[in-house]
Amino acid sequence: MRLVLGARQSDLARLQGYLVGDALKSLGVDIEYVFRESLGDKNLTDPLWKMPEKGVFTQDFYQDLINGKLDFVVHSWKDLPVEHTQGTEIVATLPRADQRDLVLIKKTSLKKKVLRIFSSSPRREYNLIPFLSKHLPWTTEKIEFANVRGNIPTRLQKMTDDESIDGLVLAKAAIDRLLAHPYPEFKPVQEKIRGHLAKCNWIIPPISENPNAAAQGALAIEIRSDRKDLKELFAKIHCEQTASSVVHERKVFSGYGGGCHQKIGVAVLTRSYGEILTVKGLSPKGEILDTRKLLATKSAPADLVKHSFNFSIVRNQKTADVSLANTDMVWVARSEAAGSVDLSSYPGVVWAAGVSTWEKLAKKGVWVSGCAEGLGESEDPRVEWLIGKTKPELVTLTHTLASNAGTYDLQIQLADGEIAKLKDDLLASGKYFFYWKSHSQFEAVLGVLDSAPKQNFLNCAHACGPGKTWQNLKDTLGSDKNLYIYLNEESWKSQI
Repeated sequence: MRLVLGARQSDLARLQGYLVGDALKSLGVDIEYVFRESLGDKNLTDPLWKMPEKGVFTQDFYQDLINGKLDFVVHSWKDLPVEHTQGTEIVATLPRADQRDLVLIKKTSLKKKVLRIFSSSPRREYNLIPFLSKHLPWTTEKIEFANVRGNIPTRLQKMTDDESIDGLVLAKAAIDRLLAHPYPEFKPVQEKIRGHLAKCNWIIPPISENPNAAAQGALAIEIRSDRKDLKELFAKIHCEQTASSVVHERKVFSGYGGGCHQKIGVAVLTRSYGEILTVKGLSPKGEILDTRKLLATKSAPADLVKHSFNFSIVRNQKTADVSLANTDMVWVARSEAAGSVDLSSYPGVVWAAGVSTWEKLAKKGVWVSGCAEGLGESEDPRVEWLIGKTKPELVTLTHTLASNAGTYDLQIQLADGEIAKLKDDLLASGKYFFYWKSHSQFEAVLGVLDSAPKQNFLNCAHACGPGKTWQNLKDTLGSDKNLYIYLNEESWKSQI
């Protein structure tokens, strides 16, 4: 079988075409590549949201599909209009790349009170200005965005050449893909990209604060609707998980009208315990949107009685801190976990456990590159292509109960009266529902109970956030039968 693949002719679009082509070649298919400009590539003056046409990067290929000049077209999913096109359909989606944005700030612009950043996206401008104002390691007086168009190398070059510009926002998937693949024709552009990155500090804004454009980072394969032979073929390389997330994002986004002019980000993170949906921005009606919720794979019974304990927590800093020599990354559980280590001068990547820890570190003058958004240490930072190492050397700064290399001792005690209440009446019923901020808190309660109330306690329902706490509780309880995941304690309180 020989098929004709169509795609735009930019470096990124060609690379994306090759990725799909390679997947098909592994099935014995011969591929002919047709790369050319779209309308959106020809008009590099107007920002996309000002252009009247929908599908400015995709419409030019539509007629060639209908006429049979192309067998299929490879698109970036986010470029496709939310409206269905007659006569064609999307039949496959490849596994998604990183859906987050990437913010570059020139090293020559660090500490500047006024920052001008290249991006033509109203979504990025609306969500990133307030985020950056709090999470850069210095106080800014003003952050403003400036329009920029062109492919990835062009935008990077414009940022580097324009002395009035301090930074640039890109889709991280674009940089990752261009740097990751060893096709010889991309070596020159890879060298140029690395040269631009070397002149910048970078940040990966969290999805919770800056959700991506709907479907960002995913590739769509479009065919003519009557090509049953191709539907069967592409089913073999289709990623249903990615497709489900992308369709969910686009459905939510279309509810606000869709289009590049929207100041709305919509993200779906798919995890083993469910989907995390984030919607943030400003609707066309002026409604402030700020939703983040976990669509869990299982729900707790409605008749459970919620209970959380009052703990006294003492943190004693150790005199000796962990050495960060020869490390690539530092994962910081709490801002206090750094101890006497001066992270403001650390040459590697600082990664925070959550947005709050990030903000506290930034106030101490630390450049934080990203965070796990409270989802646990199992969240992959996915920074290997930015730092040039597929397996970065990582050190975690946390307490000694969580790590043998901890930087501080943690003492957790129940408040007065809690133990008596727990033994006398709280465990008389198995309908109680506890929320744990850490496994250490769970163990503190477990440790004061004797055998009978202990078993009753273990048989109650328990909740926590995702990550290590969930895994440790699952191990202690023996299963996740009575264990439920929430994004945080506030969502646990509001959803029961």
